[in-house]
Amino acid sequence: MRIPMVIANWKMYKTVSEAVDFFNRFSNEVEDISGVETVICPPFVSLADLSRLLTNTSLILGAQNMHWEKEGAYTGEISPLMLRELGVKYVIIGHSERRNFFGESDRVVRKKVESAFAYGLFPILCIGENWEQFNNGETQQVLKEQLFSALEELNPGREMMSRLVVAYEPVWAIGTGTPATGEAASKVAGYIRELLRKLWGEAAEEIRILYGGSVNPGNILEFTGKPDIDGALIGGSSLKEKLLAEMARAVFHERRG
Repeated sequence: MRIPMVIANWKMYKTVSEAVDFFNRFSNEVEDISGVETVICPPFVSLADLSRLLTNTSLILGAQNMHWEKEGAYTGEISPLMLRELGVKYVIIGHSERRNFFGESDRVVRKKVESAFAYGLFPILCIGENWEQFNNGETQQVLKEQLFSALEELNPGREMMSRLVVAYEPVWAIGTGTPATGEAASKVAGYIRELLRKLWGEAAEEIRILYGGSVNPGNILEFTGKPDIDGALIGGSSLKEKLLAEMARAVFHERRG
């Protein structure tokens, strides 16, 4: 059975002291929650402090990005080895903001996914269409191109395959307050799983598919209640500990039945 996930992507918010304050409050809010993987992805500057604080807790540390090389003359970048030494387990790759604002191509995304697997990190691969592509009925074509570009002919082994996370994040829904409907997101998640089956066969059943895009406590169960959606990648609503705890708790109770 796939373990549900709640992933907090803090983007470029929270100083180190704010991140520490958040953890000190949040850890008390979720100490009674089990069976849900809660991943915190802070800015790079907070990774070391949160790594120490998350020790001996059920919370998991993630990063928002990484370079594909283990070291080199890449000013301003951070390597998979650096992340791993800090205790990072998951890394977001191919987020639409990286693609749109920083020009990350499908080729770059693939190199990062391949590197994450090679260095024992678990990629959270983000794919999704923009508003124009959505309106033109190109969603499936865009998702297939992005997914196959990132994963085709990769063979990281069954164990690492099962740790891949795919996040469907329609670009037109991110930060807009207008998410996809649960039904539409579910159909897309089912399509993504079909594509994963074509790539990796039965291993696709173990891969978690998340929804991301204006997720909040009022709508999270609309997505996670669907069979092919295993959790949520959450942006703005994850910045407040009570909201994030409320969403993690909602998924916990929903999956317990």
